[in-house]
Amino acid sequence: MLTHWDKIKVAEKMQSYIEAHLGERITMADLARAACYSQWHAARIFREVVGKSPFEYIRLRRLSSAAQALRESSCKIIDVAFDFVFDSHEGFTRAFARQFGMTPRHFRQTHTPVGLFMPPQLREWYTRRQNGETAMSESNKTEVVFIQVLDRPVRKAIIKRGRNAKHYFEYCEEVGCEVWEKLGAIKNTLHEPMGMWLPAGLRPAGASEYVQGVEVAADYNGEVPAGFEVINLPACKMMVFQGPPFDDKAFESAITSLWDVMKSCKPETYGFTWADEDGPRFQLCPEGYRGYIEGRPVRPV
Repeated sequence: MLTHWDKIKVAEKMQSYIEAHLGERITMADLARAACYSQWHAARIFREVVGKSPFEYIRLRRLSSAAQALRESSCKIIDVAFDFVFDSHEGFTRAFARQFGMTPRHFRQTHTPVGLFMPPQLREWYTRRQNGETAMSESNKTEVVFIQVLDRPVRKAIIKRGRNAKHYFEYCEEVGCEVWEKLGAIKNTLHEPMGMWLPAGLRPAGASEYVQGVEVAADYNGEVPAGFEVINLPACKMMVFQGPPFDDKAFESAITSLWDVMKSCKPETYGFTWADEDGPRFQLCPEGYRGYIEGRPVRPV
């Protein structure tokens, strides 16, 4: 008799196979072999754990990956369709329009935000780690992390809010993943785009805790993209954590190693205390050459 966790492991084997072969033909026999179960049992377990049939899941992942390819590359639409195993331009266009409410051509021309279907195992990993849980397979090794306290002046932030998002993957599902590109096009910013966890005082009712945004000077009066808003950020001190450089493929372990350090950090050792109400905790895009970076507000003790 399979336990709940046994079933999750079986489904994850199939999800891993799907991610590794997303641009290839995938049959139920392939998934069954990956799961080491019969086709019938494998399909039943997958639906029970994931909430979708294997082929519905594959369709959503391919369409989401195709949307990302359309946004990030100049490849012809027909080439993107073939890359993700659609047999024709027409079939791809129909499937894309059913899923996202617009044609691939319109999506590419307008950069309209769409909700992408993220791999559940990666989303669940991120959620578990945000909640402070450690997976059994993760290393207990702690990397050397550089910590500094910086003064942040009175400033503004241009942000795009979600509804209920508490972290990056929930935000992408609600708002789409092209917000970063729009933030990066804004001129005269103080820093690069960042993910932010807003304190309660900066969140109106019905707005998400996690947002993406970019900081600008307090007197900024320049461009604000449609659908974005400007909020005021007070002066504060920020304890910034920077992990060591990492291989880009190892971004998960780079993030978790830094989170482990932040979780165990006692700011009183440095003469400070956490002050989350003073401003947003932030994360920068994980870049292997510089290490993963996060910051959290503090006050002198």
